[in-house]
Amino acid sequence: MILGIDVGGTHTDAVLLSREGMVASAKVATNHEDLLGSIRLALGEILKHDSMEGLKRFNLSTTLCTNAIVQDELDAVGVLVSAGPGIDPAHFRIGTAYSLIRGGLDHRGTELTPLDLEQVKGVVQDCRLQGVKVFSLVGKFSPRNPDHEQQMAAVLEGKCDFMTLGHSLSGQLNFPRRIATAYYNSAVWPMFNRFANSVSQSLEELGVSPPHLNILKADGGTMTMNQARQMPVESIFSGPSASIMGCVAMCRPEQDAILLDMGGTTTDMAVFASGDPLIETESMDLVHRPTLVRAMKTRSIGLGGDSAVSCSDQGLCIGPRRLGPCMACGGQTPTVVDALNLVQGLCFGDVGASTAGIQELAKTFQESAQDCAKMIVQTVCRELKRQALELLSRINERPVYTVHELLEYRKIEPQKIYLIGGPGRMLASFLQETLGLPVVVPDHYQVANALGAALARPTMEAELFADTRKRVLTIPVLGVNESVPSDYSLDQARTDVVGRLCRHLADRLDWNVSPADVEIVEESEMNMVNDVSQVGRDIRVKSQIKPGIVPDYDQAVRCVCKEL
Repeated sequence: MILGIDVGGTHTDAVLLSREGMVASAKVATNHEDLLGSIRLALGEILKHDSMEGLKRFNLSTTLCTNAIVQDELDAVGVLVSAGPGIDPAHFRIGTAYSLIRGGLDHRGTELTPLDLEQVKGVVQDCRLQGVKVFSLVGKFSPRNPDHEQQMAAVLEGKCDFMTLGHSLSGQLNFPRRIATAYYNSAVWPMFNRFANSVSQSLEELGVSPPHLNILKADGGTMTMNQARQMPVESIFSGPSASIMGCVAMCRPEQDAILLDMGGTTTDMAVFASGDPLIETESMDLVHRPTLVRAMKTRSIGLGGDSAVSCSDQGLCIGPRRLGPCMACGGQTPTVVDALNLVQGLCFGDVGASTAGIQELAKTFQESAQDCAKMIVQTVCRELKRQALELLSRINERPVYTVHELLEYRKIEPQKIYLIGGPGRMLASFLQETLGLPVVVPDHYQVANALGAALARPTMEAELFADTRKRVLTIPVLGVNESVPSDYSLDQARTDVVGRLCRHLADRLDWNVSPADVEIVEESEMNMVNDVSQVGRDIRVKSQIKPGIVPDYDQAVRCVCKEL
């Protein structure tokens, strides 16, 4: 069996699956002051139905790091940056302890100016006096030569709790993205590791000991908890990717389509091209800063079932605030769900409370409560349509990247809408009328995110480094270190890293992965020159298993997704 938990903005969902289907599910309120308590509560609900004996894997999707970044609740980070030719790194200042260290390399990785180690020691001492315990060390051309980052790391050894070295994040030469990614990785490290420790402790207390404990990544794959402890930035925005993987698992989209995941606070929107989810062309942005984190292409809209509804001089206001639950569940402010209670006749919670709240609001518009409720629902649908059209317009202006391929000059023209999330089924008919497209609400739509988290497969990476001057090839994660001929090429490197990753998984983990399921996510080739002659090439290729659904549970929750 496998277990998936998604910690959302309003609810924490959990599902337990066997190869035959759903064994148990739970939905509990998310306590933002105690996310771990929400996980424990969800696990407790699952344990009421099954002992989870024989549990093979536990996949977790959490908003912890995302919330911390959005709300600026981050630990102070000592950011030490060494530069080189080009744009002044002062333009990319981030955080409260950002220091430019004298010294630098050129674009080939050749040292132009030695690193000022005395300055490094002084900056580290100042940071420690200010209580800074985590650091990010970034050199402008560190993927070409990590020596300056490693020198700074040697000074910090034993003097900090954690440090992120920029060259370990990616082989791409994108200095601004590397600085932001390294900063956020260290900034969320303390809270994520406290959270990881608590999760492990809670599982032990509950007598649950899965052989594999994984965290969902922003690109729809998973990484082990131990990997996430070193790279917690990869877990940011895992919630939207969980909803996408849940839709893939249940519905197997084959056409261009839009996915709407409506929760209590927001609606997450994603797009499929011929059934494949789109990914960000150049990795995602965090608080308007570009990073190196690969992510599904999504849009989060401040409209959910519990979005507060009010009146202003501009007219009807819906969201983005959530002032508590709907009035039907004891809240004090009318919400979208309260409006749906009236127009759908759902008898959800205390219908009388919903009616009273909408009636009070309707007096402002001199409308009946029923007409006011319908106006609220239609306004929500029109805003979702506007956001969808805007997202599609931006997507269609550029080449389209899916989890499987680059589709140049491909215009996305949605043929249907997939709708999941708690309030989804209530809104379906109104959305279909507003958007003019068939709407599909799959089975298990209320816990689709937890299903996506449970069923997402690992996206193990392997990066190949080749130096044809030294005639050496290494793939560190696979333990490969051998010689290559001087004419070794980028094409050969692509073939080698994919083939060796597949063989490693088959031989060591008994996991058969086809080369077609492995993608090249980064590659570079740089000529090495001595005087005026080329003496070799520096080749780097990073491969990764494509995000997807674990094959052993392929049919566990697949359903017949009928249109309304």
